[in-house]
Amino acid sequence: MVEGTARTSFTALAAAAERLAGGLAARGVRAGDVVALQLPNWTETLTVLLAAARLGAVANPVLPIYRRRELGFILAEAGARVLFIPGRYRDCDHRALVRELRPALPALEHVIVVRDQPVDGAHAYAEVAGPAPGPPASDAGTIGLLIYTSGTTADAKGVLHSHDTLLAEARSLAAVHGLTAADTVLMPSPLTHISGIVHALLVPTVFGANAVLMDRWEPAAARALLAAERVTYMVGAPTFLRDLATGAPGETTSLRLFSCGGADVDPALVRQAAARLGCVAKRVYGSTEFPTVTTTGPDDPPERRIDSEGRAIGANEVRLVDEDGAAVALGREGEILARGPECFLGYRNPALNADAFTADGWFRTGDLGTLDAEGYLRITGRRKDIIIRKGENISARELEDLLAAHPAVAEVAVVGVPDPVAGEIACAVLRLRPGARPPTLAEVAEHLTARGLSRRKLPERLEVVADFPRTASGKIVKRALRERLRAPA
Repeated sequence: MVEGTARTSFTALAAAAERLAGGLAARGVRAGDVVALQLPNWTETLTVLLAAARLGAVANPVLPIYRRRELGFILAEAGARVLFIPGRYRDCDHRALVRELRPALPALEHVIVVRDQPVDGAHAYAEVAGPAPGPPASDAGTIGLLIYTSGTTADAKGVLHSHDTLLAEARSLAAVHGLTAADTVLMPSPLTHISGIVHALLVPTVFGANAVLMDRWEPAAARALLAAERVTYMVGAPTFLRDLATGAPGETTSLRLFSCGGADVDPALVRQAAARLGCVAKRVYGSTEFPTVTTTGPDDPPERRIDSEGRAIGANEVRLVDEDGAAVALGREGEILARGPECFLGYRNPALNADAFTADGWFRTGDLGTLDAEGYLRITGRRKDIIIRKGENISARELEDLLAAHPAVAEVAVVGVPDPVAGEIACAVLRLRPGARPPTLAEVAEHLTARGLSRRKLPERLEVVADFPRTASGKIVKRALRERLRAPA
């Protein structure tokens, strides 16, 4: 594991995790307890994840961008007993944030501060160490990861993965990505995101590969790391691929593979980036619930890397259905259902599971697509109401609920619109109350951040309309609204 000038072997990482697990066990942490972490791309983040696994505890990684609203909900629903945080990181003092939230979190017993001074009775990370705990947990079918993702509900959904589902994901990637111990991955995505966990922790430990951590994405720094560390593959949002491809044409790198997902992927970008970087660039389809459903492998025609999301990998299965659940014909659009060994086990809130799975166990992805006769999948749209900005899900419902409370707003719809840099951005469309002054985008942002929303979720476009396109029953038709917003002025 490479972080800046620090280089940590697997042996050292395992030893650090063993000591941390011992310290947690001495503080009463047991199998099944939830250990939350809201940490950047630091080596300690990987240590915490491994220590939780060593104890049979449930790791609960939380994105560092989350603030009062998101963090408070996640910690409360998860029932976290332990929380690892930085002190001050970027624009946030996480110690002050937790101090504000803690009265509403009776289950939270221990707060541990990494790379900064603890306050309010918290522990310093360096002090939480102890002798080796008892024998390791041995049931790989137990819950090992609770990770939250934005979706159609106003609040994030807690996704439950076992050690088995996570290892199935990592192992399934060997054939399609050609992974070996000779590989080195560059990871700019958060280690508290499913992509970071899979590719900076699970893949290196399963295959003996190297991982290079980036705490903040900066294209020039990324290109320098590609050269210095002889990076061979990356997985990430189109933003990363686009930025790398804008470097010097024909620049020689060791990069052999860039697997691109997490947002609408422009086929032209994949084709151009592959030519400029001299590597295989391809599309991949997955989610927090089902990390890699489809992609292409070495034996697939090169053009299929560009014009499709590939085929189901490993033991995964994909089928498409209409609104009544009946199978659709080849080439016809339908909702994508998937099942396989890497599929999650359900949500923390079990009330969400009935809508997430069919009666016979297929996961309803909420995405729309087509399948051809050879099994190649193409994504055509989204039934679930989310915006994917730079690979991160933003719930339209969450924004709508908060904006509906603005005194000038009579009705609101939030939709995703294409953006050349972010892939998609959130556009808030407002119908105003009679006589109300239209708020500015800055005023909308102030309204949302005052309610504890992360700035990364803020709308980046604002439109005011006299009325919305509607169905005969009066429901807003978001697809028509998106088309209206995409039309030239």
